Amino acid sequence: MPLKQPIEIPKIPKTRNKKAEAAIEAIPAKKPDKPEYTCKAFFYYDSMLKKQYVSFTIETVLELKVFSYEISIDVVRKKDIIYLVIMGLSAKTNYAPQVQPARKDNYFEDLIGDITVNVVKQDGSINSAVYNINFLEKKITLLKEFMPEKENNRRFCNFYIAPEENTFKEE
Repeated sequence: MPLKQPIEIPKIPKTRNKKAEAAIEAIPAKKPDKPEYTCKAFFYYDSMLKKQYVSFTIETVLELKVFSYEISIDVVRKKDIIYLVIMGLSAKTNYAPQVQPARKDNYFEDLIGDITVNVVKQDGSINSAVYNINFLEKKITLLKEFMPEKENNRRFCNFYIAPEENTFKEE
């Protein structure tokens, strides 16, 4: 017996798009402190484009076993303040799974002086750090880590400088 032809095409609801600004303004639910992410800062040289960048890499603390994942991040930049809004995880195309943390590199070309980096989760929790970036001395310094005054804010991210990952132009 053949299937009936539909009279009208059914309407499919649109998925809700997440907005980075909404995550920044959200008030998180009360939860205990638990480290989930790390934010590493280092210099990165792209040999193809021949440009030097500062990388703020967000990485999960837990190592994922079955698939290789990448963290989805929206970047909102306002002068010397950078918001790295964690939107979720996305699977990478990988034929051989490895035990590794999910990771996302965020490259910035024109950072000099004191830069405030805010890592924001979807529930509204914000962790912040102030880095001093000096390209002439090829030096990044972590000045301070803090949590902005916000209701129910909690610590979920640790900030580091990763000199072992630095890459510079070879002359």
